[in-house]
Amino acid sequence: MLAWLFPGQGSQAVGMGCDVSAAVPAAREVFERADEALGMPLSRLCFEGPESELRRTEIQQPAILTTSVALLRALEAELGAKCRPAFVGGHSLGEYTALVASGALGFEDAVQLVALRGRFMQEAVPEGRGAMAAVLGAPAQVVEEACREASARSGGVVTPAGYNAPEQISIAGHREAVTRACELALEAGARRAVPLEVSAPFHCPLMAPAAEKLDAELAAVSFAEPDPPVVTNVEAAPNRRGDRIRELLRRQVTEPVRFVAMVRALRELGVTRVIEVGPGRVLSGLVGRIDRELARANLSSASALPAAAEFVREATGS
Repeated sequence: MLAWLFPGQGSQAVGMGCDVSAAVPAAREVFERADEALGMPLSRLCFEGPESELRRTEIQQPAILTTSVALLRALEAELGAKCRPAFVGGHSLGEYTALVASGALGFEDAVQLVALRGRFMQEAVPEGRGAMAAVLGAPAQVVEEACREASARSGGVVTPAGYNAPEQISIAGHREAVTRACELALEAGARRAVPLEVSAPFHCPLMAPAAEKLDAELAAVSFAEPDPPVVTNVEAAPNRRGDRIRELLRRQVTEPVRFVAMVRALRELGVTRVIEVGPGRVLSGLVGRIDRELARANLSSASALPAAAEFVREATGS
């Protein structure tokens, strides 16, 4: 059984999607549609940069989604309609790509939503007040307790933001509280605590203003029933209902990404192979750390298309 996974913010690189756009008409059409939907040359920023523009949250999010969908359409063109996954999922922003892949969300709606999502998240916390860090080498309970104690001592907000791999948990909140939580986690035995270069403290309660603004935009969008089901960040379980998507996406802004639980849920559902479709290889690496028995592949460029298609055919018996 096969699942498709789609990456989130931080997987961008100048030049992403350029080769597949040149090689596959279906992929090129995706970039053209994104440019038109946003009224800006997003494709040029993906292909040529500059990197400083591509790092901007409101550009980075639609750029990664567009590149991921372009690669997906190239894979579908290579495979035909028969080679479908049993489930799809994504990390944070990648959940929007998963919704496009499942047919629950139209591409133009998705690319416009994530551009707004990026802007709302950037605006939610004044620059310099928020921070994120990755805590490595400590179980979830240690990190969660460090966050609780740091919040109590500092009077600020700090919570887990992403359960990315066993003993690799990102935290987010007020800068002073994040620093204190890192110190407490290290005192409790964590191996390292690494500040993350991000523009805002994502997936924590400080993002509530962004969630409220995004909810109003989500209300104007029509969602269909996901087919295949989407394993969501918030619940780490398959969602098959279109009428639940708006609430799940709203909650996703302020709640942690439960990627470890998502991968384990896929395994319990019978998935034996996962392919990461999109720029970078971050999720493939995380999956390997969560469950080494899951077969993994990655599609991030046109040159990887033949091997990715063969991986999918083997998984689906086509």
